[in-house]
Amino acid sequence: MNTSEQSPQADLPYRMPSEYEDFRLSVRAFADERIQPLASIADAEDVFSEKGYAELVAAQFHALGVPERYDGAGADALAQAIAIEEIARVSAGISTVLTSNKLGVTPLLLAGSVEQLDRYLPKVAAGEALCAYAISEREAGSDVAAMTCRAVPEGDGWRLTGTKSWITSAGEAAVLIVFAVTDPGQGKRGISAFIVEDADDGISYGAPERKMGLHGSVTKEVHFDGVYLPGDRLLGHRGRGLHLALETLDHTRISIAAQAVGIAQGALDYAADYVRERQQFGHPVAEFQGVQFMIADMAMRIEAARSLTYRAAAASQARAGDLTFLGAAAKCLASDTAMAVTTDAVQLLGGAGYVHDHPVERMMRDAKITQIYEGTNQIQRVVMARQVLGR
Repeated sequence: MNTSEQSPQADLPYRMPSEYEDFRLSVRAFADERIQPLASIADAEDVFSEKGYAELVAAQFHALGVPERYDGAGADALAQAIAIEEIARVSAGISTVLTSNKLGVTPLLLAGSVEQLDRYLPKVAAGEALCAYAISEREAGSDVAAMTCRAVPEGDGWRLTGTKSWITSAGEAAVLIVFAVTDPGQGKRGISAFIVEDADDGISYGAPERKMGLHGSVTKEVHFDGVYLPGDRLLGHRGRGLHLALETLDHTRISIAAQAVGIAQGALDYAADYVRERQQFGHPVAEFQGVQFMIADMAMRIEAARSLTYRAAAASQARAGDLTFLGAAAKCLASDTAMAVTTDAVQLLGGAGYVHDHPVERMMRDAKITQIYEGTNQIQRVVMARQVLGR
C-alpha cells in the first residue's frame, strides 16, 4: 500500500478512507492465515520466531515505514498502525518485529545522513537486517539521563563501553541505535546517538530474558566492550541524543498503542465467540445481562483507544505540534484498555480462560508489557500533564 504522499485527514477516526479499510482486510487475511497458526507455538517455545519473521518479510509487512526510495513500502503512520494492530490481534509477540523495526528506523529517518540512510534502510526493507533501539539500562529506565554507557572520542571515531538492558531483538538485529554519554557533566545535553552494527568487534549479549509474555520476540542485555565506531556512525549531532530519543518515542509510542488495541481486539473477539457458544442454566452465556455489560464495556474501550491511536497516527504523519501529548495519551489509554479487556476476557471464559487451551491467558500476559515499555504509563501521565500545564 503506497500512502507515502498522503496524510490522514482530520476526520479519520470517524470516517476511514476506503484504501485503509482495504489494507486492513489484506493484513487481517494474512494474519489469520499465516501468523495465527504460529502464535501458540511462538508462545510455547519462547524464542525469536524465525518463521514469523520470514512470513512478515515475504508479505512485506516487516518494515512498512521505510520510504520507497530505499525499496520500502513507504506506508504512512496510519497504515503502519493498522498493520501492527492486525498482526497483534493474533500474535503480539510476532508483531514485535514491526514495532522494534519501527523503533530503530525512526531515529534514522529523523536524523540520518544521506549516506547512513543509503547504507542501512535498503537492507531493512529487504528483510536482511532487523533494527533495534538501545537506550535503557538497569539503573536508567524512566530516568534516561542517568545512563552510564559511555562513548569516548578516539582518533576519527569513538570507543563505546557499557551495557544496555531490556533490548528487543538483541542478538537478532543487525543494526542497533545506541544512546551513550559523550560529554559527562553536560546532563541531558551530554548524550549522543550512534549506529552500531552487530558485526562490530566487542559486542556480546546476555541470556534471553525469561519474560511473562511477548514470547516470539527476544529481549537481552547488550554489552559493549570498547567497541570502536568510525566517525560516520554518529547519528545526528553530538549532544542531541536525548532530544532524538524523545522525538523518536513521540512517534513510536503509537506503535505500542496499536499493538495494545490489537491485543484487546483479539481477546474481545475470542471471548464474544465463547460466550455465544457456552451454555449455562440452559441458555447461552451471552444472554445474561451481566455478561452483555462486560462485552459492551470491552468494545467501547477498544473503540475509544483505537480512535485515539489513529488520531495520534495522523499527528505523527503531519508532525503536528500536539504529537507529544497524543502519542503519550494513545499509548497510555490503549495499553490500560488492553490490560482491562484481556483480564475481562479471561474472566468471561472462567476456568477455561486460565489455561493454555485458550489464547486469552496469553493475550493477558502480552498486554501487561504495553503498560511498561517505551515509557511506563506513569511516565506517560507525566508527559501529558506537562504538555497541558505548559500551554
